[in-house]
Amino acid sequence: MGQRKREIGSLDLDVNSYFKVEENFMTILRQPTRAGVRDAAAKLAVILLPSPLFIHEINGIAVAFKAESLQPIGSFKLRGAWHRLTAIDSESRARGVVAFSSGNHAQGVAWAAKRLGMPALIVMPSDAPVVKREATLAMGAEIVSYDRATESREKIAAGLAGARGAALVPSFDDPWIIEGQGSAAIEAATQMAAQGLPAPSHVVVPCGGGGLAAGCALALPDAVITVVEPEGWDDMRVSLEAGWIEPVGPKPPPTACDSLQTKEVSRLTFDVLSRRGVRGLAVSEVEIAAAQRWAARHLRIVVEPGGAAGLAALLAGKVSVEPGMLVMVSGGNVDPAAYAAVLSGAD
Repeated sequence: MGQRKREIGSLDLDVNSYFKVEENFMTILRQPTRAGVRDAAAKLAVILLPSPLFIHEINGIAVAFKAESLQPIGSFKLRGAWHRLTAIDSESRARGVVAFSSGNHAQGVAWAAKRLGMPALIVMPSDAPVVKREATLAMGAEIVSYDRATESREKIAAGLAGARGAALVPSFDDPWIIEGQGSAAIEAATQMAAQGLPAPSHVVVPCGGGGLAAGCALALPDAVITVVEPEGWDDMRVSLEAGWIEPVGPKPPPTACDSLQTKEVSRLTFDVLSRRGVRGLAVSEVEIAAAQRWAARHLRIVVEPGGAAGLAALLAGKVSVEPGMLVMVSGGNVDPAAYAAVLSGAD
């Protein structure tokens, strides 16, 4: 690992140049669209059954909960990964993909790459949950660790992708990824109609980099979108209120939401959400843990802290319950010991 870091360090100029070219290509020549979301939904319908939609009354109003936590990899991230990797031409697939993630996007890319016979390398923080790291390795991906506090995952991943000639697949700053994540909202709208519920009027979405939220905004142009982040990591909320991108502060507090620890959102996701007038909310660690317990008790599902953020805002009264409300339960990859401690806590 030390040798790999020294080699990466010697490529500083090439790394930065590669990443800038890749970023410009993605953001200037290709924008996420509603048509792209529909294409992604059609692709995924061929290989996957829809994730379950649970209905539970809150204050006498039926609320829909989209259980992306019950996907084969335990989160929605396989949606964007499949849409992105299937867009890579067959000749380029042999060179593989490089991604960076704390775990859920890592698993999504590993899952899609395995199905397509592609090599996958994932840059993961050294403190990533063991359960997510082991699941990523089990699907045949290679992992390179980095220090979340002192190193840039984007820079490391870009250097490795450039050296290998592999496709760089960011976790949210990519038009195909955004479109793929939005397929969850297409599915949910169909399921709500089949159960006699109103069309989605308000979607509450956990937010890290904003890929799922932006995809939902594209998929459901008539719905209100509310993004929810952990307190101290609510840079999307701050950015949307300011009208420009604001990074997380220099000393953000610890959070159980490893999947939502994004220090700065991307222009792609920010632009989609800001054009829609999306607002953001922040929830506490106590509110998140209470939402995990509520989901276990009332929906009978396991939800990781980041996946429970939207539900936490609803239960805490930070979002008003209304007909047509849809809550994205985005992931269920919990650390067993941490989850047991949460379940044993009191509301």
